[in-house]
Amino acid sequence: MAASFPETAISTERLLLRPLDDGDTAGLTALASDEQVHTWTALPSPFTEAHARHLIRVLAPGRRAEGGGIVFAVAEHLTQRLVGLVDLRCTDWRLRSTEIGFITAAWARGEGYAPEAVLGVAQWLFEDRGFLRLELRTAAGNIAAQQVAQKTGAISEGVLRSAGIVRGEEPDQHGAPDARTDLILWGLLPEDLDAPQTGGLAEQRYVLHD
Repeated sequence: MAASFPETAISTERLLLRPLDDGDTAGLTALASDEQVHTWTALPSPFTEAHARHLIRVLAPGRRAEGGGIVFAVAEHLTQRLVGLVDLRCTDWRLRSTEIGFITAAWARGEGYAPEAVLGVAQWLFEDRGFLRLELRTAAGNIAAQQVAQKTGAISEGVLRSAGIVRGEEPDQHGAPDARTDLILWGLLPEDLDAPQTGGLAEQRYVLHD
């Protein structure tokens, strides 16, 4: 049987990262219908409530059960409003390494929620799960995602040329709006969290809720 992550929740200073549930359907649909999310992710567009329910009930539980990763809903402690998603994927259990992705609702951008959530997951991975490496891959044109990586203390390790696909607004002559893009590879190791971080993010600690 493949190794897998436990179904758990992680608490940071302002956020609760927890499993998705049916109550997230409307918030997830709104979040994933945003233009920036459409551009920088492979989520279906238009994104419907049926897509949200499939992600909640099938895709997210399946990824965890198969050992590929885990998907967290990110909600504000204060309002319980859905801020975004954080997911782990391409997990290598032998190397104790995984890749993290994140999306943030349009209304929640600029508040530092994404780096707080990513750092909370990183601390959980390193301190509770014994992982030794966390990767982020950001499209060359996605400046906001690159800033998130920098704020968590991740180190830029190079460029993966023409390794990703982003979606444009208008189809080309073949009917496909997609375009290839370089990806910037970022690495975060346990010792990187010991270094001083911009804005004191490294001082924020997660709390685990089994």
